[in-house]
Amino acid sequence: MTDPFVIAGREFRSRLIVGTGKYPSHAVMRAAHQASGADMATVAVRRVDITRQTESLLDYIDTSAIFLLPNTAACYTADEAIRTARLGREAGMSHWVKLEVIGDEKTLFPDTAALVEATRVLVKEGFVVLPYTNDDPVVCRKLEDAGASAVMPLGAPIGSGLGIQNPNNILIIREQSRVPVIVDAGVGTASDAAVAMELGVDGVLMNTAIAGARDPAAMARAMKLAVEAGRLAFLAGRIPRK
Repeated sequence: MTDPFVIAGREFRSRLIVGTGKYPSHAVMRAAHQASGADMATVAVRRVDITRQTESLLDYIDTSAIFLLPNTAACYTADEAIRTARLGREAGMSHWVKLEVIGDEKTLFPDTAALVEATRVLVKEGFVVLPYTNDDPVVCRKLEDAGASAVMPLGAPIGSGLGIQNPNNILIIREQSRVPVIVDAGVGTASDAAVAMELGVDGVLMNTAIAGARDPAAMARAMKLAVEAGRLAFLAGRIPRK
């Protein structure tokens, strides 16, 4: 690979990370994953049967091709998120975690103080922590200092489909970060994903934009192409605006 995407020493083929919620069926989810070309998918630990005693979405993910990234969705305190991450690891999912500590139930904005606290604890316990956070350069720096292996600033509120609302914040975060920057949340369509990648971020994570589309598999393919195009455009170097 001439332009590898590496997090914590692990190399991924695709810079598109997909989710597993809100699909009309598990079969539709599987088709969308295949169309996306993604090789990492995030799974909410608290929303699946990790014992595998009953059929769950885990049965529809080809783990030989897609790396599972457990997440702590629906956790509202640092303690909740820490316990959920430990549960995912003990169940054999992964020692990686997409860390979410929600501060507001309506907007799903993060509780950044609790997020930094949970990151520090989990890193000390050997987790590879990828925290979902506000598009705040100061918070992203604190998360990196706490040991995060990547920072994942939102482009817009979760599920809003508004696209990148503060591109200058994303640029500042990218310029100051020594770890990968992944835009997480807010993408609505392919052009939003391309814009994110043209800003120079390392990847884009999305769920609702694909799962909620009229044709999830078609949208997944559109997002795949948009992420690739946006990355190529960034590397190519656009002409200055005049």
